[in-house]
This record gives sequence, structure tokens and C-alpha cells, in this order.
Amino acid sequence: MIAMKRCIMHLDMDAFFASVEQLDHPEWRGKPVIVGGSSDRGVVCAASYEARKFGVHSAMPIVQARKLCPHAIYTGNSRGRYVELSRNVMSVLNSYSPVVEQASIDEAYIDATGNGHLFRSPVQMAQSMKQEIFDTVGLTCSIGIAPVKFLAKIASDYNKPNGLYAIYEKDVASFLHDLPVRKIPGVGKKFIVKLEELGVSTCGQVLDYSKEFWERRFGKSGIALWERSNGIDNRVVETFVEAKSESAENTLHQDTLDKGLLKKWLMRHAERVGQNQRKYGLKGRTITLKLKYNDFQSLTRSKTLPDPTNTTDVIYQVAVDLLDAIELVKPVRLIGVGISNYNTTGVEQLNMLDHMKHECTGVVRATQKQQKLDEALDAVRNKFGKKAIFRGRLFGFDEE
Repeated sequence: MIAMKRCIMHLDMDAFFASVEQLDHPEWRGKPVIVGGSSDRGVVCAASYEARKFGVHSAMPIVQARKLCPHAIYTGNSRGRYVELSRNVMSVLNSYSPVVEQASIDEAYIDATGNGHLFRSPVQMAQSMKQEIFDTVGLTCSIGIAPVKFLAKIASDYNKPNGLYAIYEKDVASFLHDLPVRKIPGVGKKFIVKLEELGVSTCGQVLDYSKEFWERRFGKSGIALWERSNGIDNRVVETFVEAKSESAENTLHQDTLDKGLLKKWLMRHAERVGQNQRKYGLKGRTITLKLKYNDFQSLTRSKTLPDPTNTTDVIYQVAVDLLDAIELVKPVRLIGVGISNYNTTGVEQLNMLDHMKHECTGVVRATQKQQKLDEALDAVRNKFGKKAIFRGRLFGFDEE
């Protein structure tokens, strides 16, 4: 048995969205499945391993995916189903360790350092987790094991799908020596280009230069690169990671200059964002509008409010104001709304003058009505489904 002073696991579900669709549609198993909708204007959310053989990958435009794999099964996403199975997976993980950090809907970190007395080895623990997840949800996953988080994430990508790979402390230096720097999480394409100009493509080559060199050249990013190339990662597995933002966006079925139509989409997105904020007890101060023109040029505009909010009408109205201030020079193909800059104190403060001003203009009263309306709509949708009721602004609005 090989022990680890610190044992971190990274679990990644295999082609999660596509695998769920194949699970729910047995006739699709063994066939290329691409999640992202039937419209050629969207992007690939997920591709089954059968589709990946043709070069299809997530974030690829659907129109390009159709050229590479025209015979694939194209389907919209079943987000509610994905969330349901994700919760079941996380429940399994929490039964193995009290320290689990959900990184996304289909991946998580597990601190297994204190579990040595329960299993003969970290590998045996990971094997048991994989089997229980398969027995519970009928899906496979891949697990990486390492002394630090970033190496565990890299290891989980080895031997996919249904993989298991362990990097022990004694092997860290040799593993990193020939590891391409592009494999390090957080090292993006632009950084790679700059590294290639220096003749650096592996972690071993990073260590040909001093830490001071990397700091002078790239600042904090340079220090992080040097540390990762040395196997240094002091981040711990956090059982709670504070949310930083929430957003909703969509690619339109047709490019448009019609602000009336765009405002209907803003209402739809504001409803989704607001409802999620209320569900988790969050409030943000910064509202962001995102547009993408038909030539794929992106444009964002933000406004920070004096007080945090999760009210749908407030999110919507701020987004509308931001849109009205923009002169659309080209047709729009994508629109989105986001909220960030959360209230971390848990206490909303309003000074005396603000209170008097709001009271005189009727804003406080209106906000109370909006909050009650949100509560009523949330309650109906939670009981009868999201399509059970809609706002008047969306009357006759067809998302399809």
C-alpha cells in the first residue's frame, strides 16, 4: 500500500450531458449524440464519445459539428434531468468524505486524506466510489488522485472514459517534467503563445528559469506557472465555494435589430436569473448585459446598483436601460443577462437620506410588490413547473 500525506481526488463525469441523454434514450446508446439543440445557430454543449471521434467537441458551433458528423443525433439539453443526476452523484461522494467541493454540475474535488482507515488505498476508495455512482445513476465517471488539486484534475483526464489514474508524491517531479504546460488548468491559448516564443512547452522547461524571471515576465500568472511546474498548489478542498455570478443567455434563431424582441428575451433571462438568486438566497449589485453581433463581436455593458437585488423586475429594467443606451450597429445573434458583486455581509444598509428619497418616490412600496410577485410566481412554478405561469410582458412570446 502506498500512502499519501495529502490525498485529493478529482471526479469528472464522462461526457455527462450526452451520457444522460443516452441513458434516457437507450436507442441512442453507441451512437453519436450531440447536445446543443437542433438549430444550426447554437453551440455544442456536450458530445458523446462516439461523436468526439469525428472531431466534435463542446463550444463548437453546431453548424461546424454538422459538417463533421452529419449523421449524429442532435438534441436540446434536459437541464432539470442533469441537475437531478448531479445531486445523486454528489450525495454518493458525501457518503465517502465530509469534505467535497462541487466544482461544476459534473465534477467535484474530494479530500480523502483522512479516509485511510476505511480503505486499503486511495485507489480502492476511488474504485468503490466509481462503482457506487454507476449503481446509483447508471453512468460512468473518471477519477484522478494526487497530493494537490491541479494534479488531481489533470489525472482525471487520463484513461477516459471510466478512467482511474493516481499520481503519488514520489512520482510528482517525474510526471511534471515532460507534462505540456497546456495541460495545466488555467493556462490559456494566449499564454501558451507567449511561452512558445520563449521555447517553453513543458513544465520541465519552465524550471530552466527562476521564479523571479517568471514574476518579472508575467507577474502573478508567472508565479503560478512556476509553482504548478514544481507541483505546488496550496489550495484546499472547500465544502462551500461562494458564488461569484449568475447568468443566462441564448443564441437567437435569427439575427435581429428588433429591440422589442430583445427585451422579451431580457425578461426571460431576468426571470431565470432572479429565480435562481432567490432560490439560494443570493443578491447582487452589478447587472451585466451581454450582446453578440452577427459577426461574433461581443459587447458587454454593466451597471452597479446602490443596493443588492434578486428581484426579477429590477434585473430586467436595468438590463433594458443598458440596451436602450446602445445603438445597434449590426444585427444581434446572442443576448444575455448576468448578476454579480454579491452582498457578502448578509445585511442590506440604507442610509436615512436614501430611505427618505425612496419613500417619497414610491420605490420602496413598488419593490415590496415586486418581491411579493416574485414569491408568488416562484411558488407556482416550483409546484406546477416553469411553464405553468408567465408574466404579461411575455404574452405570445414563442421561445422556439
